Amino acid sequence: MTKPKNVLLVEPNYKNKYPPMGLMKISTYFRSRGANIRFFKGDLHLFAAELICEDLLAYLTSVFPDVYWKDYYPQLHNYIYTGDNTVLPQKDIFNDSDILDALSLYRIKYKKKDYFTNPRFDIVAITTLFTFYWKITIDTINFVKQLCKSPKGVIIGGVMSTLLPDEVFSATQIKPHIGLLTDSKVIDPRARKSVNIDELPLDYSILDEIDYTYPATNAYFAYMTRGCINKCPFCAVPKLEPEYKGYINLKDQLAKTKELFGEQRHLLLLDNNVLASPKFDNIIDEIKDCGFAKGATYEKPNEYDIAIKNLIASYNDRAFINKIIRIYQDLFNHLKTDDEKIEFMSKIENAHCLYSYTAQKQDILDLDSYIRPIYERFHKPSRVTRYVDFNQGIDSRLVTEKKMKKLSEINIRPLRIAFDHWELRDIYEKAVTIAANSGIRNLSNYLLYNFKDKPDDLYYRLQLNVELCERLNVSIYSFPMKYHPITDPNFYMNRDFIGEHWNRKYIRAIQSVLNSTKGKIGRSMSFFEEAFGKDIEEFHKILLMPETFIIYRRQFNQELRNRLNNKYSNTSGNNNDLVHEWWRKFLKLSDSQREIAEKIIKSNNFNLDNYPDINSKVRDVLKYYLIQH
Repeated sequence: MTKPKNVLLVEPNYKNKYPPMGLMKISTYFRSRGANIRFFKGDLHLFAAELICEDLLAYLTSVFPDVYWKDYYPQLHNYIYTGDNTVLPQKDIFNDSDILDALSLYRIKYKKKDYFTNPRFDIVAITTLFTFYWKITIDTINFVKQLCKSPKGVIIGGVMSTLLPDEVFSATQIKPHIGLLTDSKVIDPRARKSVNIDELPLDYSILDEIDYTYPATNAYFAYMTRGCINKCPFCAVPKLEPEYKGYINLKDQLAKTKELFGEQRHLLLLDNNVLASPKFDNIIDEIKDCGFAKGATYEKPNEYDIAIKNLIASYNDRAFINKIIRIYQDLFNHLKTDDEKIEFMSKIENAHCLYSYTAQKQDILDLDSYIRPIYERFHKPSRVTRYVDFNQGIDSRLVTEKKMKKLSEINIRPLRIAFDHWELRDIYEKAVTIAANSGIRNLSNYLLYNFKDKPDDLYYRLQLNVELCERLNVSIYSFPMKYHPITDPNFYMNRDFIGEHWNRKYIRAIQSVLNSTKGKIGRSMSFFEEAFGKDIEEFHKILLMPETFIIYRRQFNQELRNRLNNKYSNTSGNNNDLVHEWWRKFLKLSDSQREIAEKIIKSNNFNLDNYPDINSKVRDVLKYYLIQH
């Protein structure tokens, strides 16, 4: 009988909103073939210490079986990682010379990187995302590739590796996979038949193996189409998904997910251009059949029962033990009386199930008859509305009344319509109007800036959205998105690119505004005017304004406080008006002085020691840029 493969799935420790769908599909593939799967996202040195500590626990348990060594896992792990004897428990067993020798031996294994010299994984798969995460991603690859028994077992895939395959190879000596993973033989050459891994259902269980919580949760993540018919010069999709595929089955994926992990509330589809599909009507009908028709609701499933069933089936014990322990902790917080809490805690503690690192599957199953009635007593979910989100947006150029009416048959919220440049305003406005007339009243969009656009274009697009909200009685949330050239060798490792009509100060000004608005602009005209100005002239003023004044304008701007006094009553007592003082001095500069001042301001470098020869009036204006809140 062939020994099961040990597979490590790794996502670099950057912050991201969505879980790694590619790794979740790879997990589904290898798990179906009996592999042992492990997912990690976090500090890799702590992970290495975790591997050595697990070896230590196995050794101690075999040699000293009378001690429940898992109870001491945090301290043992800390000792392996730091070598600090003081972190060990003050217990007699830790004075035993044989035990201390064992601890010392495994600490030395960690220091000498035994996890590299004796790798334990047959396959290590690493996902990659944005190119500006270059360093952390390359560092991750170069670390975890050494955990694999053979370089041939290392798999790199995802966005960054597809866009920059040569650069990734140069930095890691591992040839990455480019594009979608449609042939399982690429990662499993000895497989009898090829499987399209890209269309496999996701293994949601791996998300419970890690501490990181993805902001987007309780949703089905899927594609119903791939690629895009457009070849926009700022977009990576033509390289990531070069061929347009007009239909991918959704029903089977969701059915498998529901069977294993329970019903998810929302449906998040990452299609890049669903309106281009010749099977668009069929796609909407399938979404409705999957439970997302207009008016659809959702009831939270019995997560305890799902976890127990998966433990019995031995489907990712690591994940579902973690899940059960979290459920125990939540149940304890729901108990009303001290007697109930004492009894509950006693049962859990005696079974070594207070923590995921001490709990064992059989102990959890033995507790089932006690825990299940308690869980069912508190599990009384109400029905809530569920939504569909075509997260990448729809193409306004392909909107028709027929297609929008079809879209209105599902619980879509929000409807995202791209508005990438001002020249699309008529087409975009028509698309929003058709949506409103079709009963879709919650909309959102991404507004690309810093590409070939001018700052004024961003202002006018945002202003149009607010005007459409008032005219059509809809809600449009706008998310300005800074353009970043993802393959330019000068910029793919950073976020420093400045478009031809932009400068560092303008970019910082927009980012300062968005920091204050939490990255989005809503339907309120007063909110928009406070953020970006009541007209284009005030917008230009904000672009030049000291960053502190932008972020804290209510404090520093008397005119703004007067204008918004009814809305923000708590600002009326603040008489600070440094914005007017700064602007008055700026306007009094001569043309030549203002040219010098603007050049320095647009560079966003306000170290006055760098400008020893500038005029005193210019220097006086620049001093406002040094004010910190």
